[in-house]
Order: sequence, then structure tokens, then C-alpha cells
Amino acid sequence: MDFTAIDFETANSSPASACSVGLVRVRAGEVVAQTGWLIRPPAGHDEFNEWNIKIHGIHAHQVADAATWVDQIDRLCAFAGADVLVAHNAGFDLKVLSRACEVTGIEAPPYRSLCSLAVARKTYDLESYRLPKAAEAAGFGDFPHHDALADARACAQIIIDAARRADTDDIDELGAALSIRLTAPRPVQRERAVA
Repeated sequence: MDFTAIDFETANSSPASACSVGLVRVRAGEVVAQTGWLIRPPAGHDEFNEWNIKIHGIHAHQVADAATWVDQIDRLCAFAGADVLVAHNAGFDLKVLSRACEVTGIEAPPYRSLCSLAVARKTYDLESYRLPKAAEAAGFGDFPHHDALADARACAQIIIDAARRADTDDIDELGAALSIRLTAPRPVQRERAVA
């Protein structure tokens, strides 16, 4: 069971406004490395919305000296390698990855992904499948939700626990056992100019 769990926090409603990332590497069903850092969002997507600040507590002044998206993407890819990326509501996090690459002129890395929200829905019987509730069901207790690294760690635990319950030892096997297809990032649809 090898994969990298990922979580982004954003400065505003733009998916390109990544301001923090958390990454957790899992090998043979065990967390072996974790890291996270602040990101200065790309120009034009760098305004911090009050609502987002209330959620994650990150302010513009905290990322003023952080690496830009362009400066940090190689570090992110070096950590994740060729792993499947796992995220809770993976569509959001993979969209952040692709949109931030698009607005900065970088080709988005071709990561496959598995959604831990979908996995939780197929594994647990809960009233809510929000990350804190799903992580608690997976045995990962209280954690600072919306801290990117803590969220990535919680997400990793959901997948580790689900794989144990499904008696699988491979990320593709887990997806197959739960009838969840691992996905590749969708190309970003560019708006066509109307003549």
C-alpha cells in the first residue's frame, strides 16, 4: 500500500490560489515521511479572502516570503514521485494542482488520484463523511482540521484503515475492491475566444 496523501489550502475561491500544502508518504501501509510548507499564491490569485482565513488561519503576510508555486512545484513532485495522490475530495486538490500550474505556465504533472472521501463512503457507515469524522472512524483522533499537513495525515489514515478492512495491500486493489476508479487529472478547459 504505497501512495502520497496531499492536501492544499487556498487563499480564496480560485483553485489556483494554493497557499499551503501537506504531503504524507505511505509505504507498505505505514507513514514513512511527511512534510508541508506555505506557498505564495500566483499573481492574480493571491488575494486572501476573509472566509478562507477563518477556515485555515493563514494570512497574506505569512506567505510573503514563501516559495512561489513555480519555485515549489519541483519540491512537491520530488516528494510525491510517481505515487498515486490521495486526498479527501480529491477533485478539489487535483484541480488546485492543475490550475496553479496552468496560471503559471507549467505543465501539470500527470498524477493519478484516489479520493479518500469516496473510500470513506464505501468503508464506514457515518452520518457525515467530512474529514474529521471519517478520520475518527479510521482511528485518527483529534487533529487541527484545515492544517494542510494534519489533513493529509488524516487522509492517509483513512486509506490505510480502509485497505486493512478490505484486506488489500495495493492502492489499485483497494480502488477495485471498493469499485472506485483511480483517476488521472482532467485537462483544464480553456475558454475559447468568440470572434
